[in-house]
Amino acid sequence: MSTPLGQQLRADAAWVLFQILEKGMSSKQALGQRLPDYEGRDRAWLQEMVFGCLRTLPILQFWLRGLLDKPLKGRKKILEHLILLGLYQLAYSRVSEHAAVSETVGAADLLKGTTLKALINAILRTFIRENVGETLPDSLAAQAGMPNWIYKSIQANYPEQASDILQVSNEKAPLWLRINQAHISTAEFLAKLEEMQIEAQLSAIHPDAVMCTRSGDVTRFPGYDEGWFSVQDGAAQLAAHLLDLQPHQRVLDCCAAPGGKTAHILATQPDLKECVAIDSDAHRLVRVEENLARLNHHATLICAEAQEVEGWHNGELFDRILLDAPCSATGVIRRHPDIRWLRQASDIAPLVAIQAQLLQQMWQILKPGGKLLYATCSIFPEENAQQIQAFIEQHPEAEIIALPPELHSVSTATNAIGLQILPGNGNMDGFYYALLHKPAQS
Repeated sequence: MSTPLGQQLRADAAWVLFQILEKGMSSKQALGQRLPDYEGRDRAWLQEMVFGCLRTLPILQFWLRGLLDKPLKGRKKILEHLILLGLYQLAYSRVSEHAAVSETVGAADLLKGTTLKALINAILRTFIRENVGETLPDSLAAQAGMPNWIYKSIQANYPEQASDILQVSNEKAPLWLRINQAHISTAEFLAKLEEMQIEAQLSAIHPDAVMCTRSGDVTRFPGYDEGWFSVQDGAAQLAAHLLDLQPHQRVLDCCAAPGGKTAHILATQPDLKECVAIDSDAHRLVRVEENLARLNHHATLICAEAQEVEGWHNGELFDRILLDAPCSATGVIRRHPDIRWLRQASDIAPLVAIQAQLLQQMWQILKPGGKLLYATCSIFPEENAQQIQAFIEQHPEAEIIALPPELHSVSTATNAIGLQILPGNGNMDGFYYALLHKPAQS
């Protein structure tokens, strides 16, 4: 007898939540093991349930603590995540109460929780009967769906924008596409989307971009296999243009995976002498190769720790370097809601140290007269403006290049150094850029 689809979906959603919250797996990794089993609406439903639970986790846990006499342990722990999923359906989704309860309870069989079905049923029905969802935790951080340390950092660093940042970080992000002008014009691509009844709009500051208000399976979008477009947020699309690429230059994309910016560099300036893309993760570097192949681009790919320059650098300096540094990724929480629960406050100092080391090493292999673009998808000043300030104090010869005036509309005045984009500015992710010039030797 086949398993009902609704029960399988819920069991898989609970399994994914368990892998993220108990095992520390990223949502991309965990969902990647379950999403291929589904298509269309079922696939979208599974992802939305997982992301929704992650966005509202403190509230769901608050309700659960009031409904469950004692925590479940050992092999039964995964059933807590199934209950959280049930609470999310009842409080935040359009799933009917009957389906939310019956299908969630039924899913317990698939998670070896048959003996707990009566308990799960009682908890969900009590939630409905006693209007538990009308009560919220006292903690403002919990109400915002954030751990205390991220909530406090946002409030401290962006007191005027904090409420907007928190709100946007709990919303679905739009789907940004970068059009490969070598294959199709933006106008032609828009027309193709319109034929498929996919709503999209242009951006005033992105010459090659369209933004879709509703996401979907991009592999079914027109021209995917032909390399007509790449999925790339608007903030990330700024990098290649800020580099001021010229023909016959050697360019380094440091920490390049999954390759979106590498591809954009090659599309922006097809007459480079060489584009080198380096990343420490061999599996992610395969993704770079696949993305470049789909778009008909070529780069020199190197698997190595970028800061260990002596192990991979051949001595020839670079005209342009993009340092997309490892960071807290706090600017892309709306796209990856697991980040808020996987990151810890103790992670920031080691990340800042790695960023500083990368900056020092990349500066050494930048040609005099060259430009280095430092980028993160973080909104924490210690990773961004403060990091660049510290670097300049150590390298007074480094010059900060003012960024184009048209970008002022999407930046915040909080940081005087570089460009800090906050989540939602221009419908983009949170991002930081600082462009450094190395003077030519006299």
